[in-house]
Amino acid sequence: MIGPISGSGSFGTYGIWGMGPGLGNMADIGAQVGAAGAVSAAGETGEAKPIVNPGESTEVQPGKKVSPAECKACKERKYQDGSDEMVSFKSAQHISPEEAGTRVRAHEQEHVANAYEKAEQKGGKVVQASVSIHTAICPECGRTYVSGGETTSKIKYEHEEESPYMKARKKMDAQLLPGMNLDITA
Repeated sequence: MIGPISGSGSFGTYGIWGMGPGLGNMADIGAQVGAAGAVSAAGETGEAKPIVNPGESTEVQPGKKVSPAECKACKERKYQDGSDEMVSFKSAQHISPEEAGTRVRAHEQEHVANAYEKAEQKGGKVVQASVSIHTAICPECGRTYVSGGETTSKIKYEHEEESPYMKARKKMDAQLLPGMNLDITA
């Protein structure tokens, strides 16, 4: 499972860098190129802010501090796996916005493959395996991003049928079931 890591600096959110609603207008970004060749955009106070996410919209949404192109919080988000399995992203890593959804899905697929491998090694059968991809909205720029993923799997082992717990459960079920379905038609 890829879990959130806490942010740093001014954005103070939990999350993972992800995909936004779309790319900005390249003509607008090209028009912002300064005399020295540095790309910048004007902020609310009229001062120039650097473009940290090239190709993103320079439009500031109502109620937000910066545009997706200027959002340092989005630029610095990283992924990190929180499970005890040997999979990718054990150390925090940044992923480009274009690759975020694909890389999270691929990472979660590693967990599914591990479940099948574990079941095979221990004589079990994977009964269920599912992956959830989570999204969130950046509080700084309002951009939607992939915030992580979670894999859930259930494995049934043959030896579970013979455990004392399963025997006791079957015995309790046998005591509860008689008389539950009574058909009184006569």
